[in-house]
Amino acid sequence: MSELIEFIKPDFCFEDERGSLVQLCRQGWKQINVSTSKAGVFRGGHYHKHNNEAFYIIDGEIEISLVKGEQKEKVTVKNGDFFVLKPYAAHSFLFKQNTTMVALYDKGVEEENGVKDIYPAEV
Repeated sequence: MSELIEFIKPDFCFEDERGSLVQLCRQGWKQINVSTSKAGVFRGGHYHKHNNEAFYIIDGEIEISLVKGEQKEKVTVKNGDFFVLKPYAAHSFLFKQNTTMVALYDKGVEEENGVKDIYPAEV
């Protein structure tokens, strides 16, 4: 099992002839964003000191590079993958396809003192 990325499951999934419902979580996340990125775009190059950051890939494919100290990993994620990046896991995303995803932060990116929990890193 990786110390840099943890794959998790949604709380609830339902599907029938009408379509589907995925309930990602019932509690525990303070900030939730939806983002889109075009194929070929690079994002990230940072880490968070205080936040666990989860991602749910709605549509698309991403090559993720992860670094924490001497540990380095590359992981490819796609539609339906749900995973958490722990604090201090520096990450960057190379979008292999047009991608829509949900990002969840357990504490929120902006701290009470106004400082953002985003720190640049070479990944």
